[in-house]
Amino acid sequence: MIPLPTQTPANIPHIQYGFEEEDVAAKAQREERRDAIKSAFRHSWKGYKKYAWGMDEVGPVTGQTKDTFGGWGATLVDSLDTLWIMGLKKEFEEAVAAVSRIDFSTSDTLTLNIFEVTIRYLGGLLAAHDLSDGSYPILLEKAVELGDFLYIAFDTPNRMPVLRWFWLASKEKRDLEASNNNVLAELGSLSVEFTRLTQLTGDPKYYDAIQRITNMLDKHQDHTALPGLWPISIDALTPNFNVDNRFSFGGLADSLYEYLPKEYLMLGGRSSQYRHMYEKAIDVAKKHMFFRPMTEQGDDILISGTVRASARSATAINLDPDSQHLTCFAGGMLAIGSKIFDRPDDLNIGRKLVDGCIWAYNSMPAGVMPESFRAVQCTDESSGCSWDLREWLNSDEDNQQPLEELKRQAREKGMFPGFKLISDPKYHLRPEAIESVFILYRITGDTTLQDKGWEMFKAIEKASKTKIGYGAIEDVTLANSEIMDEMESFWTGETLKYFYLLFSEPDLISLDKYVFNTEAHPLLRPT
Repeated sequence: MIPLPTQTPANIPHIQYGFEEEDVAAKAQREERRDAIKSAFRHSWKGYKKYAWGMDEVGPVTGQTKDTFGGWGATLVDSLDTLWIMGLKKEFEEAVAAVSRIDFSTSDTLTLNIFEVTIRYLGGLLAAHDLSDGSYPILLEKAVELGDFLYIAFDTPNRMPVLRWFWLASKEKRDLEASNNNVLAELGSLSVEFTRLTQLTGDPKYYDAIQRITNMLDKHQDHTALPGLWPISIDALTPNFNVDNRFSFGGLADSLYEYLPKEYLMLGGRSSQYRHMYEKAIDVAKKHMFFRPMTEQGDDILISGTVRASARSATAINLDPDSQHLTCFAGGMLAIGSKIFDRPDDLNIGRKLVDGCIWAYNSMPAGVMPESFRAVQCTDESSGCSWDLREWLNSDEDNQQPLEELKRQAREKGMFPGFKLISDPKYHLRPEAIESVFILYRITGDTTLQDKGWEMFKAIEKASKTKIGYGAIEDVTLANSEIMDEMESFWTGETLKYFYLLFSEPDLISLDKYVFNTEAHPLLRPT
């Protein structure tokens, strides 16, 4: 067994800004906004409780139930810490009673996604345990029950887990082996929860399991087609990190990078391995992945794109200006990294990435950022990245039509200034943008971020509210879009939590005391 590191803890700098006492008017406005967000949570929770109690999700349009992640009540467990943070103790205890009846040793879902189960359920149980100071022992008991169940998926010859686990095969004692086709994020985003489980129980097996993954990632980090970064899909069986040439902070890769500084914090800086891996990755991303988009107003912002690289040629590195809502976590990650790793320049880069996501929100008729899009990359920053209508429209013709007519034609084609293409116009109630707005506010104390976050919330509220809850938005390029029958557990477990904390007192879930997992569950940093 690889034990938890026992070196002297690192002297980690404070993360949060030194907030001063606010004036009466500012406090009143903040609390009014906070209470509005709490009301949105109550509305969502009421709909879930009425129509889908104990199930994974409720359809906010029809009230139909869904079991998407094991059928153990994903929304129920994912929202435990939100209930506690919002002071809804009665609802919290009712939910804990329901959790006590869950059997985590079996599931009606035959193939389990180990990553999703870990971040939503294990993270939710551990956060509720930590926030309540262990006052509800059943929470840790259930976390251990689930952890032991998930641990079986690591029973392979090379100790890499089966990430899409047909668990009945293990019950029937069939041999398992890792897959040669894995999503990078699913392999590399288990560390924070499994480490915390070892810290709380003293059982080294959980930390041992994830540290073997980290060691493999560390070993191959400099030997990919883009050294310093890992491709979005890998072969964990061989292993082979050159089966894909795409590199991104978006879907399929995002939380692996997010967990590097968070695991460093969870271990109290006792392992420099996570710092070195993070700094290597960020240096490459700054050079090749982040780009300034061309906007009408010449905004000095950044967006995280997608890089394609060839292992056969060190010069064959191409940036596609394609981005996703999922990449919006990166601004907050860089902001935290700038503080704990003494990288002050990264705070400004993190701010520009956050501003890039805010720009994407403000650019859509619904006031909400799309799931994925292609931006117009600025090709000449020396000139101030001035707006070029022809470059936006990709037109080399000598078009003498009036500017407004060209814009009208572009809108008819589904084009918006600064965007080449809205490849997926949906919004799935995702939290990444408000996550980074919240983190940057807590680090800088800039109250304008609260105002921007409030505008984001109002837009989401207007576009997605139903009689039952809140639903994903079909098309953010429309001012009034249809609402989808989808309310994933991260809406109450993550998105509304970040909105609420943005308008709460700064010492509520201080960044200097807690580490958020990828599902926004605050896990206590051991002292």
